[in-house]
Amino acid sequence: MDSLPKYIPLVFAFTALLSVWFVYNAANKSKTTLILLFLWLGFQAGVSLSGFYTVTDTLPPRFILMVAPPLLFILFLFITKKGRTFLDTLDTKTLTLLHVVRVPVEFVLLWLFLYKAIPQVMTFEGRNFDILAGFSAPLVYYFGCVKAKLNRSQLIAWNLFCLGLLFNIVAHAALSVPSPLQQMSFDQPNIAILHFPFNWLPSTVVPLVLFSHLVCLRQLFLKKTNSAH
Repeated sequence: MDSLPKYIPLVFAFTALLSVWFVYNAANKSKTTLILLFLWLGFQAGVSLSGFYTVTDTLPPRFILMVAPPLLFILFLFITKKGRTFLDTLDTKTLTLLHVVRVPVEFVLLWLFLYKAIPQVMTFEGRNFDILAGFSAPLVYYFGCVKAKLNRSQLIAWNLFCLGLLFNIVAHAALSVPSPLQQMSFDQPNIAILHFPFNWLPSTVVPLVLFSHLVCLRQLFLKKTNSAH
C-alpha cells in the first residue's frame, strides 16, 4: 500500500469527508451529528493505523469492527421512537444528492485495482455497477426533488435499484477480503480496506450511503401512507 500515489488516498479521504458533509447538512447542520461522525472517523483511523485490521486469520474477521457498529446504530435509529423522530427531520433532497460521492469512489476503486490492492470484480470493469447510482443522483435530485417531475413510485424504484447496486458491490467486497471467510479473488484480494484511509469505505461511506437510501425510502413510504388516509 505504500507504493500508492498520494493522490489516491487523498481523493478518497476527501470523498469520505464529503459524504459526512452531506449528512451534516441533511441533519440541519447538527453539531451532535458532526461530532459523532468525526469521532467515528477518528476511531477507525486509529484502529487501522495500529495495524489491527491487517491480522486476517481471526474468527470472527476483524474487519467486522468496521461495519457492525454503524449498522447497529442505523438499526437503533429505526427501531426507537427518538431515532425515528430524528430520521423524519432529515432533508431527503440532500441525502439524494449525497450519492454523487459514489462516482469518485468508483474511480478510486479502479485505481486501487490497477495497483493490485483490490480485485477487478470490485470495479466498473468487473461486476460493480454502482457508478450508475452516482451519475444518476444529480438527475434524480433535480427532476425529483427540485422540479418534482418524478412521482413517489419512481423515487422509491430508484432508491431500491441503487440499494441493489450497493448490496452487489458490498457482497463482492466482503467475500474478497483476506479472512477465513474469503470466497473469491484469492489471486488479488481486497486488501485496501484493511488500511487507512480506505477502511473509511466500509466503516463510513457505505453505511452513510445505505443510511441515506433507507431514510429516503422511509419518508417516501410515510408520505404514501399519509396520503392514503
